[in-house]
Amino acid sequence: MKNLPTLTGTKIDGLEVAKSVKTKVAEIVNDLKSKEITPCLATIVVGDNPASATYVRNKHKACEEVGILTKDHTLSNDITQEELNTLIEKLNQDETIHGILVQLPLPNHLNEFNTTTRILPEKDIDGLTPTNVGLLAIGKAILIACTPSGIIEMCKYYNIELEGKNITIINRSNLVGKPLFHLLLQNNATVTTCHSKTKDLKQICLNSDIIITGVGNREIFKLTPDMIKQEAVVIDVATTQYEGKLVGDTDFSDIIEKALFASPVPGGVGPMTVAMLLKNTVTAAALSKGIDIKY
Repeated sequence: MKNLPTLTGTKIDGLEVAKSVKTKVAEIVNDLKSKEITPCLATIVVGDNPASATYVRNKHKACEEVGILTKDHTLSNDITQEELNTLIEKLNQDETIHGILVQLPLPNHLNEFNTTTRILPEKDIDGLTPTNVGLLAIGKAILIACTPSGIIEMCKYYNIELEGKNITIINRSNLVGKPLFHLLLQNNATVTTCHSKTKDLKQICLNSDIIITGVGNREIFKLTPDMIKQEAVVIDVATTQYEGKLVGDTDFSDIIEKALFASPVPGGVGPMTVAMLLKNTVTAAALSKGIDIKY
């Protein structure tokens, strides 16, 4: 019988952490409803992208589980920018809508920046508007990009110390790498951002206490055990199809033998992104009535 590898590190279970966030969100939703405030999320999907439809359906299901109302707006692929802008303006003015989510990517003829920046900052539950991005940079943001805030929540849940740690982010996107940089800085970490032009990535990783990787292309990159030091923390943000399987940038079974903590794909960061979306929606609902909630 083949010997199975011994897990030496601790698995960062995103499903478990997400459940704890959802439990608290559900409690706050019930409290808001007792004050006649029903949190509501409006979603916009353009075209017939199957992945986008699945993502939004999962978000609607998660909202339903915690008592958040949803209003779906599925639009044809040939909608004009002006028509899309008009819908967003309508949702901005609707006081029963507390959060607006435009599922990306949009068809090529639509401008993602012009679209997302039309959302009122107080309804921007993705944390993508220039106002919320700027507030994050100065440490004043309330609605923060969901994946980065989910990563911070995971670290808190597992008591992973960030202060004073050397942390490497292998991602510089507006959705993950850039907002995560600011959040880690606010937690007093020393942060290095790496990307496709970074030289000597392996050595940078070997000098890191925590590595957060989100390349998402196994054809060009894989984070292997020889790239991390003993008892490093590895958080895998990537999701991609490779050889018929959903994978991240790491092979969890290999990394966990050397890492102190590691997150798998699937079941790691993914569930946290949805959980933090729910948290942002409820936060926006409370703020719309001047209520400051504590998690």
